[in-house]
Amino acid sequence: MKRIIVKIGSSMLSEQGGGMSDAKIRQHTDQIAALIKEGYEVILVSSGAVAAGFRQLGYPSRPVTIEGKQAAAAIGQGLLVQAYTEAFGKYDMKCAQLLLTRDVFTNADQYHNSYNTLQELLKRNIIPIINENDSVSIRELTFGDNDMLSAYVSGLVKADLLILITDVDGIYDKNPNTYPDAKRYQRLDTIPPEMQASIEQTSGSKVGTGGMYSKVLAAQTALELGVPVFIGTTNETSNLLEISRGNGAGTYIGDEASEVQRKTKQWLTHHARATGSLTVDTGAAEALLQHGKSLLPIGVTEVQGTFSASAVVDIRTTDGDPIARGISDISSADLREMLVNRETGPSSVWHKAVVHRNYIVLL
Repeated sequence: MKRIIVKIGSSMLSEQGGGMSDAKIRQHTDQIAALIKEGYEVILVSSGAVAAGFRQLGYPSRPVTIEGKQAAAAIGQGLLVQAYTEAFGKYDMKCAQLLLTRDVFTNADQYHNSYNTLQELLKRNIIPIINENDSVSIRELTFGDNDMLSAYVSGLVKADLLILITDVDGIYDKNPNTYPDAKRYQRLDTIPPEMQASIEQTSGSKVGTGGMYSKVLAAQTALELGVPVFIGTTNETSNLLEISRGNGAGTYIGDEASEVQRKTKQWLTHHARATGSLTVDTGAAEALLQHGKSLLPIGVTEVQGTFSASAVVDIRTTDGDPIARGISDISSADLREMLVNRETGPSSVWHKAVVHRNYIVLL
């Protein structure tokens, strides 16, 4: 069984001037139901709450203020999920709503709880529908758009494919709206930095927040998490089932055999926030970088910050260069005491790992 993340943007669900389109929702749910009937596990990341709700507040167009967007999301989220529930109900399929904020991915407990919740829903054949919790999110804790949220979710659940649905049939070597001779990339192993730089960060509609640039950034993040990506459109011949089979109208990025990072190391690499740092000597740096060893107290020369055991710490060389990140088994207070008593303390403590190799990621 393959696990697929499908991300659908506001513009793919909305009427021309805003407001939710029941016809478009049915079109997408029909295709998702077809995937599920073929044995795929599907997680839907759906935008559209603000677009669905702003007219209920009397706005003539999508609000631009934070409070306007959050109020529209508060109304629209219920409308959106109700529409999905009714549409999937035609197939006797049930769905569940998960509203996430950025701190869910930076907090280890919330991160693992989200994973367990998604696993339980999929095990019971319930379709998770994920959206950012726009009604309470603050600027510092937002994903920017649901493209990036879908990339993070794809890594969290070890997806086999991330499908980013848009109104453009893939990535081109130049803007196809400006250059008639623009050529579409059918497949890319990676996204070169110069390609990211050449794609302008513009929005393709008045009801969405993303654009091709945000999708390329999200694709790059998904690739780093070991998940291949499709960016393209759906139509009569390029439905989700055909996309999953490699026949979609768009661009496939990455290798299906990409290695998915272990969940804890993935969290450390992309989401965790360090609360302190450890400076290590040359021997310890070599043991970490070249031999994959744990970090022992004997290699620590300095402790920065105040942190408890099980906290995330950065590991630096004596020159200040960050070389790794990990979860410390020893608090900053206990570690400082060990360093002070380096000569007189019991030798047994020096064999206990400060950061075990299973909880270290190299930077």
